[in-house]
Amino acid sequence: MKKKDRRPEAYRRLTHPLVRDAHGSLVRASWDEALDRAAEGFARTRAEHGPDAFGMFSCSRATNEMNYVAQKFTRVVMGTNNVDSCNRTCHAPSVAGLSAAFGSGGGTSSYEEVEHTDLIVMWGSNARFAHPIFFQHVLKGIHNGARLYAVDPRRTSTAEWAEHWLGLDVGTDIPLAHAIGREIIHAGLANHSFIRRATSGFEAYAEEVEPWTLSAAEQVTGVPAAAIRGLAHAYATAERAQLCWTLGITEHHNGTDNVRALINLALLTGHVGRYGSGLQPLRGQNNVQGGGDMGAIPNRLPGFQDLLDPGVREKFESAWSTVIRPGYGRNLTEMFEAMESRELRAVYCIGENPAQSEADSGRAIRRLSALDHLVVQDIFLTKTAELADVVLPATAAWCETDGTTTNSERRVQRVRKAVEPPGEAREDIEIICALAARLGHDWTFADAEQVWDELRSVSPEHYGMTYDRLAEHQGIQWPCPSLDRIEPSYLHGRLWEADPARRGPRAPFGIVRHDPPVDLTDEEYPIRLTTGRRLDAYNTGVQSGSLASPLRRGEMVELCPEDAARLGVVAGEEVRVASRRGAVVAPVWVDPGLRPGLAFMTMHFPDEVDTNSLTIEANCPIAGTAEFKASAIRIEKLAGGAAAGEQSTGDKLAGGQSTGWQSTGGKLTGEQSTVEQPTGERPTGERPTGDRIQSATAMSAQSTTAAGRGE
Repeated sequence: MKKKDRRPEAYRRLTHPLVRDAHGSLVRASWDEALDRAAEGFARTRAEHGPDAFGMFSCSRATNEMNYVAQKFTRVVMGTNNVDSCNRTCHAPSVAGLSAAFGSGGGTSSYEEVEHTDLIVMWGSNARFAHPIFFQHVLKGIHNGARLYAVDPRRTSTAEWAEHWLGLDVGTDIPLAHAIGREIIHAGLANHSFIRRATSGFEAYAEEVEPWTLSAAEQVTGVPAAAIRGLAHAYATAERAQLCWTLGITEHHNGTDNVRALINLALLTGHVGRYGSGLQPLRGQNNVQGGGDMGAIPNRLPGFQDLLDPGVREKFESAWSTVIRPGYGRNLTEMFEAMESRELRAVYCIGENPAQSEADSGRAIRRLSALDHLVVQDIFLTKTAELADVVLPATAAWCETDGTTTNSERRVQRVRKAVEPPGEAREDIEIICALAARLGHDWTFADAEQVWDELRSVSPEHYGMTYDRLAEHQGIQWPCPSLDRIEPSYLHGRLWEADPARRGPRAPFGIVRHDPPVDLTDEEYPIRLTTGRRLDAYNTGVQSGSLASPLRRGEMVELCPEDAARLGVVAGEEVRVASRRGAVVAPVWVDPGLRPGLAFMTMHFPDEVDTNSLTIEANCPIAGTAEFKASAIRIEKLAGGAAAGEQSTGDKLAGGQSTGWQSTGGKLTGEQSTVEQPTGERPTGERPTGDRIQSATAMSAQSTTAAGRGE
C-alpha cells in the first residue's frame, strides 16, 4: 500500500494584527484598530450582560508574569473571576486532590529525590515519551538501585524499563489502589504511628477498602492478585518511595477521586513529607504549574490563596485598588457550558487552542463560534484563532521575552529573551496593558521583573525569590518566604513534627469509590480507546507538527495484533474509527504492547485526524477535567480505501448507558505475545488466569512505537 503524504500543515507565524471584516474574513489591521476593536467588544459585553459574561483563557506556556497580569486583568478590569487555562484539561484533578489532602496543589518532592529513592511507581504515566526530562531522573534512580513499577493499560516505553508492569483495565485505578491499601493494612505494613500523628479518617478508609480483596480486584482490574500483592508489599516496605502519575489518572470523569486514591497510599505508609518519599504529578507543559500559582484559576488568587478568605481578598484589594468579587468564577469546562447557554458572551484566549484540545471538539468549535466576541492572542494562526473577531500577534515566551516559569517540582526558573519577535508581534504583557488602558486602567510595568516584584509583594510563598536569587541558585522551589533561607526540597515535613502546634492540620484520607468509565463499551462500540502522547510531538501539533522528526509517522489508530487479525486489517491500511460522537479515518498501526479490546491514539495531528472528535465530554465534577482516556469506539474496514481526514460525524451520546465490557491480556516478551481472551462484564467468556506482571528481562526488547496514558 502506497503511503500517503501525511505531513502536517505548517502553521503561519503571526506577525501583524488581524480583524474580521464585514465579509467575515480576517484581514490585516493596525495595532490601534485591533486593540480598539478588542476593547470595545469587551466593554460592550460587560455593559450589556455583566462582568460574568466575560472569560479569560490564560496560557500554560507563557511566563508567570504574563499569567499574573492576565488574571489581574480579569479580576480588576473586567470584574469577574472567570479565568482558567489548560490546567483544567490535564492536571486540575491533581491540584484538587493534593489541596484537599494537604492544603497545597503542588507536587511534594523534587526531581533530585527520584534519583535517591528506593521505589518508583509510575501510575498512568508513560514518562519516557511524555516527560523525557523527568524520565532521565528516573533512569538515574534505577541506576542507583531503585525498583520501578509501571501501572498502565499498555505495555509502554516506560514499562519496558520497569521491574514489574501491572496492566490494569482502563478506568479501574481506584479498585487497584484500594486493593493495595487493603493488603497493606491486612499484612500489618501500615505506618500506624504516622497515621495517628498526621492523618484523619483512617477508620472510614479502612472500611471503604475492605471489600477490595486481592481476588475481587483481580476480577475488576484484570491484574493478577499476586501482582497486586507484590506492589503493595514493595511500596509499604520501601524506606523511601515516589508515587508519580500523569493524565492516565487525571483525565477521567472521576479524576480527582483517582488522585485521592493514590494519595491515600502515601498517607497509609508515611511516604510523604520527607526526603525521597513523595507524590509527583508530572506536568506536561512548561508553566502549567505556574499559571495556577499566579492565580490564573477561578478559585485562587496569586500564591494559591483562597479567594473566599476575606483577609486574602482584603490584601489584594488594597494592593490593586479594587473590589474582588467574593465568589469562585467559572472554570474552563463551566465557561464552555456557559457559552452554550449564552451566559458567557466574550472570551479573551491567550496562547491556547481549545478548538482542537477540548474533548468532543466538534461541540467545542460550535460553542466558540457562537460567542459574540472572541479575541485570540497567540504566536500562530491556530484553528481557534481562525474563529476570532480579533487576532493579536504575541511573542514566544521561551525565547522572545523575559520572565519566569514554574515546573512540576515547583521550581521557579528564569526565562531570558534571546531573539527579537518577528514583524509587529508584541509582548503579551504589553498587549494586556494596552487593552487595560483602553478600559480605564493605566498599568505601566517597566519590565518583567517589576511584574514579578508585584507578585512577590502579595504572595508569601514567592516573596524570597528575587530575580537575583533565582539566577544565583539556578531556580528556587516554592515555598520561599524568606530572603535569606532556602526551604527543604520536599513539602509537608510538618506532618512528622512531634509538637501538634508545629504539625498543623491533619491530612485526611479520601473516601472514594469505583465508578467505571461513562462511555461504556457494548456490541456496537466494543473497543476501548485511550489517548496520550508520543515522544516526537506536542499537544495539538501547532508548535511541533511541522518540524521534521525521524520518529514521526502521523496519526494512526494503534491496535494489538489479535484485534488487527480479527478485523482483517493490516498496518498502514486506512479504517474508519467511530464513537458515539463522531468518526475519523486513520491508518492502522499494529502494536504488541496493546491488549485485545484496547486501542490507542493521540491528539497531535488534529488537522489530519481529529481524535478529539471521538472523545467524550464527561467531566470530573470536582475539577472539571474531561474523560479523554476512556471512549468506546468501533473499527470499520473500508471498501477500496479512503482519504485521511474524514470529518466528524455521528450522534451525540444518549443519556442511557449500556452494559459494557473491558479486556485483559497476557505476558508480552519482545516481539512475541501470548494474549488472553477479552473478559470483564462481557456476556460470555471466562476470566483468564495468566500472569499480567512482567520482569525487566522479559521487557528488554523495546518498542519505539509504544506510548502510554501519560500526558
